Amino acid sequence: MTIELNRVNFAHAETPEKPVLAIDHWSLSAGEQVFIHGPSGSGKSTLLNLLSGLLECRDGEISVLGARLNTMNSRQRDKFRANHIGYVFQRFNLIPYLSAIDNIELARSFSARCADRPTLRQTEDLLCSLKIEPSEWTRPCSRLSTGQQQRVAIARSLVNRPEILIADEPTSSLDQANRDNFMSVLMPLLADHKMTLIFVSHDLSLAQYFPRVQALDEISEAI
Repeated sequence: MTIELNRVNFAHAETPEKPVLAIDHWSLSAGEQVFIHGPSGSGKSTLLNLLSGLLECRDGEISVLGARLNTMNSRQRDKFRANHIGYVFQRFNLIPYLSAIDNIELARSFSARCADRPTLRQTEDLLCSLKIEPSEWTRPCSRLSTGQQQRVAIARSLVNRPEILIADEPTSSLDQANRDNFMSVLMPLLADHKMTLIFVSHDLSLAQYFPRVQALDEISEAI
């Protein structure tokens, strides 16, 4: 299994009496694409942050690509995430004063997978595949449209050729036309790179793009 969770229980330190997630067992195979839905505040982002190592798992076992995240310290989890996991954040989390190229190159610099690291030309090819015009590559990201920033965020998440891509409500600020465009760009790229995808949203209209669809309350009891 690419991802496997066993007996994972999570509560925030300030409210230990209120569990956010209680997952007896959940797994995902290599290359699977799963859509996880649930209402806002139900714990979807918490699940993704545990899977990516942004949050520490103190109770239970989380195995990702054969590595036990729950036995790693914060620095080890950060290194593992940089080398193996791409993340498309809800708010994109681009550095606004850096250009598209510089945002992507910064992400590339964090990866230690030197044997197969993309060159600048490959980064440019990735931007082209996402329909970002060369004239936009050197503009500060704060001056790009929402749709352009979104595509830069996708490019940044893919630049290190991660085995796993995590997407946290990436279409929440988009209208229907731009949501459809986002999915039409994302899904072929994933197929090309043979990536495992975990995509969370409260928007059930996106479920049509996925072979596996689960409600968060099917995964976790503590909602």
